[in-house]
Amino acid sequence: MPIRKLRGRDTGTVITILLVLLAFAPLVAHALKGSTPPVQAADGRSLADTISDRVPPGTTLVIGDPTTQRVLEYTGWAKELPFTIQWANISGGPGVTEAFQAKAIEVGSAANIPPIHAAWVGIDAKIVAFRQRKDPLTHPIFVIGISPKAKIDTLADLRGKRIAFSAGQAQGHVVLRTLAAQGIKTSEVTLVDLPGTADIYAGALAAGQIDAAPLGAGLPAKRYLDGYAREGAHVLPHGDSFRDDPGILYVRTETLRDPAKAAAIKAYVRFWARALRWTETHRAEWTQAYYVENQGVKPVDAALIVRAAGSPDIPRGWDQAIRLQQDTVDFMARETGRKSFDAHRLFDRRFETVGADAFAQPTPPTLRKADKGPQP
Repeated sequence: MPIRKLRGRDTGTVITILLVLLAFAPLVAHALKGSTPPVQAADGRSLADTISDRVPPGTTLVIGDPTTQRVLEYTGWAKELPFTIQWANISGGPGVTEAFQAKAIEVGSAANIPPIHAAWVGIDAKIVAFRQRKDPLTHPIFVIGISPKAKIDTLADLRGKRIAFSAGQAQGHVVLRTLAAQGIKTSEVTLVDLPGTADIYAGALAAGQIDAAPLGAGLPAKRYLDGYAREGAHVLPHGDSFRDDPGILYVRTETLRDPAKAAAIKAYVRFWARALRWTETHRAEWTQAYYVENQGVKPVDAALIVRAAGSPDIPRGWDQAIRLQQDTVDFMARETGRKSFDAHRLFDRRFETVGADAFAQPTPPTLRKADKGPQP
């Protein structure tokens, strides 16, 4: 094949092409590395690229995470926290959202629905820890409680019934997903706005004020049946079309802008994961120490709580978690008339591997004396 010599004009063209390629080389390299984009807040401002492992002296966090609090106090690990912690007896969507609005806490624990609802009501917050259950269909968090007077034998019978609903909580998501799986439109039922607590739902079911409501699959469902099964109350599984088990820690983005507090949160996520691992590997001790001795639950009921919870799973990568959250955002937006958004904005991926790496480590010895029970 003949080779054509480059003329002056051709040489200039080649040089131009080379300069363009060099200019885009860093972007190409970045894409090939698969790096994640900078973490941004809802206002578009980027957060720092990295978070220090060193927590500056004098750092304080206000945290609403009661279960982790009890583990850390019982084991004595609370004394190892490299920052001052102020515990708030707050957890779950409505409580944490309200506390975020009042700037009363900085870290909250909840299911995966509250951060979505928070975004819709104008609260800029990010997920810093994410967990699920290893077998979510065998160990669901919720079942559907049926009123003794409702005449509901299957989920298909929910059409035309009164169903408890709480928009900003996981219970509301469970209701909408259950209806969708049965092909039932929300216009074909009456959604009764009630806060998603077991006592309120169980009482309303027993009184015939509602026909169906999501109840906790462990002890709350058992207590409801113990009290009203003779009158015809029963529960139904919500089906296998969705999972209801994600649990998260989330933080106001304003807090994450503070490098000292971000470092403290990173440390706390490690202790959160350590606590989860400890309760998994010390089930009998935790059941007796916390549920029986501290909470006053009967041993048989305490065993049910722990058994119903299954085993925790902390993914080291959040790609699947983000896809799950995106699907949830899109679904809830369609069902509630809200505007969908990119679920990536809900995650601070600087924390992506922190919890999983800590969970994979053997738990260190507890610091409490052997003859001491759980801390009050």
